[in-house]
Amino acid sequence: MTEPHPPEPAEDAGSLEQVPNAEFVQLFTKSQRRLFLFILSQVSHLTDAEEILQDTNVIIWSKFHQFQLGTSFFAWAGKIATYEILKYREKKRSGRLQFSDEFISRIAAEAIELSDELEQRREALSECLRRLKADDRELIQARYAPGENGLKVAEHLGRPANSVYQSIGRIRKVLFDCVTRRLTAATRTT
Repeated sequence: MTEPHPPEPAEDAGSLEQVPNAEFVQLFTKSQRRLFLFILSQVSHLTDAEEILQDTNVIIWSKFHQFQLGTSFFAWAGKIATYEILKYREKKRSGRLQFSDEFISRIAAEAIELSDELEQRREALSECLRRLKADDRELIQARYAPGENGLKVAEHLGRPANSVYQSIGRIRKVLFDCVTRRLTAATRTT
């Protein structure tokens, strides 16, 4: 299989601006969290994902003149990140079983394709969490904190586990309905 390469410039790079414009810098900055999560979803270690993000950022920055304003920055940057992930995997390859580069490339392409929808869902969930009553928001945040579960939260709160599970179920339904409404409303306005 041939390795994917980042897009080539449409014109001679020497004739283009040598400093990214403000819009590019804004898109670059805004994409960092999504790009990191995209990379992390495909590698097993946080530090490796951070290193790949840095390598990806160096390439993005060096190829800024190839990006066409008005197109999806994340899709463009995601292709560069995918190439860097494949390079990382090649370096780390050992005798252990790994997914093929073709499989990883397909998953990466699908992740890029779904990234806008997932980001809309994340934003809707964030807004719906803000709208919860303070007690409900604190309960959900406690339950979904790293290493926590319903039993630990119930014990910490001094409440029966069944009561905590019922409250969490009710709050999750409220959040689900809120996110669904927000996404439906957003779809109607576009």
